[in-house]
Amino acid sequence: MKRSTSVLAVGAALALAAGLASPAAAGGSHGGPGRPGSPTTITDGLLTPLKLAVDRDGTTHVSQNFAGLLTRVSRTGVKTNVFSSGGDEVGSVSRRGRTTYLTTTGSDPASPSAVLWALRDGQTTPRKMGDLFDHEKRRNPDRRTQYGFRTLKDPACLAQFPAGNPATYTGIVESHPYATLPARGGVFVADAAANAILWVGENNGRVSTVAALPAAKPVKATPEILAAQGLPACAAGYPYWFEAVPTDIEEGPGGKFYVTSLPGGPEDASLGARGALFELKPWKGQLRHVASGFVGAVDVAAGPQGQLAVAELFGGAQGQGQVTLLTPRKHRHGWGYTRSTLPLTAPAAVEWMPGWRGASTLYATTDTFGPQGPAPTGKIVKVPFSGHRSHR
Repeated sequence: MKRSTSVLAVGAALALAAGLASPAAAGGSHGGPGRPGSPTTITDGLLTPLKLAVDRDGTTHVSQNFAGLLTRVSRTGVKTNVFSSGGDEVGSVSRRGRTTYLTTTGSDPASPSAVLWALRDGQTTPRKMGDLFDHEKRRNPDRRTQYGFRTLKDPACLAQFPAGNPATYTGIVESHPYATLPARGGVFVADAAANAILWVGENNGRVSTVAALPAAKPVKATPEILAAQGLPACAAGYPYWFEAVPTDIEEGPGGKFYVTSLPGGPEDASLGARGALFELKPWKGQLRHVASGFVGAVDVAAGPQGQLAVAELFGGAQGQGQVTLLTPRKHRHGWGYTRSTLPLTAPAAVEWMPGWRGASTLYATTDTFGPQGPAPTGKIVKVPFSGHRSHR
């Protein structure tokens, strides 16, 4: 099986089980986010808008990853490019106060780079905060995690695997920061190639590992899968452990943190709905699985009453994409989430903004990739949610 730790590779190449949570993690016994209204397009013509940040006045900052641009969009849809990388990928957009946090990932494989930047409003040159690729070279957070056919021990079969695609391997040195979350004293980074959540100090720029994701739930290899990947048929029937790829980190009510992950390998539904949602205790480095069954889980947003929205880039019956809404509910045997969906096309980023009297607005980037791949088809839309009543 081929490794896939880059979300860029996913985009270019192209019901569900309830997750349990404690009352605190679920945000209490509130009702859901209310009834969604019709989506309204704020702007369009964006190239791969993979990450989004929203200010309280409705101004948005969006990455155009493949174009190497950070773009500010007014409430009326006027676009202004506020930063250009000159060729590197731009992503991981988040906001705190009057500062935008973003990352760049180098486009030259012979000279890899991954950097966290801070850009103050009104400025055109960002401040370098942390060298993420340097941390990956020195620490390689998943260096002890074994991927591939862990239980395949037959020497004759192992010898048939190509050198570039071995039967088993441990975490390799590569960095692709995909999401940021600013907090007091620094910034969390979800690195989709390092397979880890990182922390970068605000003042000293020191990068440290918060948690490395465990390998994704294994998939049993079939003769058809092996033939498609050009791998030896003798591995049929053995489980294969893919890399778990973190795609977002979000803070929810009560100081809870959530992380979405792709399962590595094919990110569509060809091997099942394998995307996952974790709860993270960052100061202890602990990850707890809380929900699964997502197809292309690339972003998560926390609503005002504990509800969560997960962007599924390839979700839905036809793989056209959807946003899954997880609403905390107290059931007979404990707490869990009920699910509903919004049929948005190829959503890549979601952000939830509270409103008056329980109303809220979900912002999303949609149509992230065109029918033939990356194209300037991306949009920013907003979906209003009516108010609701709390109940017990």
